[in-house]
Amino acid sequence: MRTPLQQLLDDPSGQAWALLWRQGENEPVAAAGEPPREGAEPQVEVLLGEVRDVEQLADLPPAEQDRPVLAMVPFRQVAERGYDAHDDGTPLRVLVASRYQRLPVADLLAALPQDRVEVTDETFSVSDEDYAAIVARVIEEEIGEGEGANFVIRRDVRARTETAPARAALSWLRRLLTDERGAYWTFAVHTPGHTLVGATPERHVSVRDGRVRMNPISGTFRHPADRAELEPSFRRFIADTKETEELFMVVDEEMKMMAQICTDGGRITGPLLKQMAHLTHTEYLLDGRSDADPRDVLRATMFAPTVTGSPMENACTVIARHEREGRGYYAGVLAMLERDADGEEHLDAPILIRTAHLDHAGAVTVSAGATLVRHSDPVSEVAETTAKASGMLAALGLRPRREVRDVPTLADLPGVAEALAARNESLSPFWLSPQEVRPDPDLVGRSVLVVDAEDAWTRMLAHQVRHFGMQARVVRWDRVTDHDLGGAHLLLLGPGPGDPADEDDPRMARLRALALARLRTGAPMVAVCLSHQVVAGLAGLPLAKLSRPHQGVQLPVDLFGRAARIGFYNTFVARPGEAVLPEGPAGQPVPLQLSVDPAHDAVVAMRAPGLATVQGHAESVLSRDGLVALHALIRHATGHGDPSGDARVNEG
Repeated sequence: MRTPLQQLLDDPSGQAWALLWRQGENEPVAAAGEPPREGAEPQVEVLLGEVRDVEQLADLPPAEQDRPVLAMVPFRQVAERGYDAHDDGTPLRVLVASRYQRLPVADLLAALPQDRVEVTDETFSVSDEDYAAIVARVIEEEIGEGEGANFVIRRDVRARTETAPARAALSWLRRLLTDERGAYWTFAVHTPGHTLVGATPERHVSVRDGRVRMNPISGTFRHPADRAELEPSFRRFIADTKETEELFMVVDEEMKMMAQICTDGGRITGPLLKQMAHLTHTEYLLDGRSDADPRDVLRATMFAPTVTGSPMENACTVIARHEREGRGYYAGVLAMLERDADGEEHLDAPILIRTAHLDHAGAVTVSAGATLVRHSDPVSEVAETTAKASGMLAALGLRPRREVRDVPTLADLPGVAEALAARNESLSPFWLSPQEVRPDPDLVGRSVLVVDAEDAWTRMLAHQVRHFGMQARVVRWDRVTDHDLGGAHLLLLGPGPGDPADEDDPRMARLRALALARLRTGAPMVAVCLSHQVVAGLAGLPLAKLSRPHQGVQLPVDLFGRAARIGFYNTFVARPGEAVLPEGPAGQPVPLQLSVDPAHDAVVAMRAPGLATVQGHAESVLSRDGLVALHALIRHATGHGDPSGDARVNEG
């Protein structure tokens, strides 16, 4: 009887199939993403089966033992979360394996065709000049107006081939397996009308044995052609503030997801290096426990901030505004569902980047995006999209091939491990350490209503207040009822994007109404970032736009006599002045005490009886002193005073 691989190669165009090399199935590998260590025998998986298209992730069929299910999840599926996306009709496609085989990679390489696949008519969907102009607009009109911290805008390399898609994919897969390094998955998937082949460096999410893992990658070092320039330019990359902050921002965004789906909120380890043939990235590993169904985990994490931006909901809106067409499968995921001998279903889902898409007519598309932050340089971001596409384009024969041996293992250079480890010295120990619940007896059992203002920071805030022994519930701003408001011991108004002074924004109007209603009762309230600005506006303080946004920066501040290093994600600030809320309990005005950052002439915190606010994000990975600061704010608002010297709750 023919093996699945033999059956595939006999008629690659006439059936649906997948060939997968997965890092997780080929352990052990080096931490920095190196090829398998000596003694390991790399394996590849062969799937043959039937294709079906489904509407929702919940419709993904169950896997059976030795009969995995492979889903091709397009970017437009993010609409399941209520987020914006161009509907380009790309299907949520499922390959249900009827035959499955594992074999050594060497055997596959010996069997794969080595055809020369001619690729012609290469062009960019957006020119260098036009892409640079888009970058400038996003920085000025989106980040500069408080719409978010970072956004990923993509452009496509488009070409054509006369070779049948299945045959072309097999040849390109062979080249990727021999030429690329550091991939999380190297794969080819062929279905009617849609064929994918690629080497993606990034795990999006995996679920196995009750553990969820995510693997945010950001910061891109482009290997120079001049070997003599490699080490000095790499050391400049490691020390580059923009590259470091870019990684921290995506870690923060994925930690929001981890806080939603993991009972312990998740913790981070790293940073590590992900070295490929043409590029090297920095990455963290996020890990937490969850009993959720893999489909629910996949839905809650659509899609990675490394390919969208943050905050996620607004990032999707910005993408739809600045990209002309749908993304197809770019920035979506491949999702492998498997069932073990104990009947447990597992998930392994890499992000669809560094991937070529072929349609039935021979059109070839390779997409790449750059992460745009407040100090992005448009010319440099143009170069980054070109570099990110280079590995796949080399496999297509459109760029020079690069010998892996020409580039040393960068993680082994003297001082690199120490420089990477030093990044964590400024981060929150809460997210770097095992998170035991350390209840505050004065707060245990108290209910907290966390109002989501369209930014999932609220999930991290909810996890932190549970750390104090409180009971937190997150409700979206437009779904908060009078019963919700009156039934919570503490109201925690959360952060979000946008201009706090915008009179026409219904979200801002609702936040003002919620704050005023709470203030009239005198019941405890804490407000964070955007909501801090809203309360400041109610108190008569002028609101202003910063000349340079504080998106993803750590600042030293004085919070009412307590020194703290806190992460900031804001474009707007409240300026110092006389701050009096017009109406408190019994209709009396309420004067506010202010904490001011003199370096930026900004109000960073406010308080009054029953009220505490903060401009920064105590919940951020960037907030080294965040947990202690949040604890102090909550204790003040709830009338329990300053926790100075209280060792019950601390960062470690």
